[in-house]
Amino acid sequence: MTGFGKTECECQDRKIVIEIKSLNSKQLDVNMRIPNGYREKELAFRTLISKNLKRGKVDFSISVENSGGASNFSINKALALKYYREMQSLSEEIGENGNVDYLSVVMRLPDVMMSEKEEVKEDEWKLLFDAVERAIGKLDVFRVEEGQNLFTDLSKRTEKIMELLVQVDPYEKRRIENLKVKIKRDLYELTDKDNIDKNRFEQELVYYIDKLDITEEKVRLKKHCEYFLETMDEAVSQGKKLNFIGQEMGREINTMGSKAGDANIQKIVVQMKDELEKIKEQLFNIL
Repeated sequence: MTGFGKTECECQDRKIVIEIKSLNSKQLDVNMRIPNGYREKELAFRTLISKNLKRGKVDFSISVENSGGASNFSINKALALKYYREMQSLSEEIGENGNVDYLSVVMRLPDVMMSEKEEVKEDEWKLLFDAVERAIGKLDVFRVEEGQNLFTDLSKRTEKIMELLVQVDPYEKRRIENLKVKIKRDLYELTDKDNIDKNRFEQELVYYIDKLDITEEKVRLKKHCEYFLETMDEAVSQGKKLNFIGQEMGREINTMGSKAGDANIQKIVVQMKDELEKIKEQLFNIL
């Protein structure tokens, strides 16, 4: 699920800003931007994030602003020179003309400006980790709100499928009668009706209509929809189970469509499929 959290903390003459943002993803993928002085705790930050967020494409960053005193930064001259030469070489290769201010670009590239900050003390680490936990908490608030909206949307769409299922009933009864009439008419047109074995004809008619009957599919689809709603109400996240139930719902809807033989029922089946596809899209956002 998507979310964003931002917190700040101050230590001596520095203001530390923590930002964390998450986007939907099946797995947990954490991208971190941390100043060199805090790199030693990168694994601890990753562990804290994975423990709380479980899944998503996560961007995590820590930035430090000096609120007073001299700036404790120096230029990584070797790296800056390498960047500069690479840019010049690329410019010549692509035939770019004119004066280009490469230096201003180089100074904004990663790790050109190096922090000379002294060793981080224990009290600063505590402030930092507390701030990270607060940022994760704020992000979680976004996720909870999105989850509530998602719950409402999935419930409405599942209930819509159940409403559409009820609308099939009158067309189904009419469809059976129409099938009987059509089969009899076609048979009488092709053969002499006086030579038809009526008992055998009735047996074949019952067999044919039974093969096209969608009563079982309707019952199973209704049960699957009810189970889907019950599973969403469970306290523990059930994303995989909901996906499996959604697949079963799809099978019943597809079978109804293949057996229907009626334009009105087919139209309802298409509406069901549309609702189910939207449900499946949303299920990617659920753990």
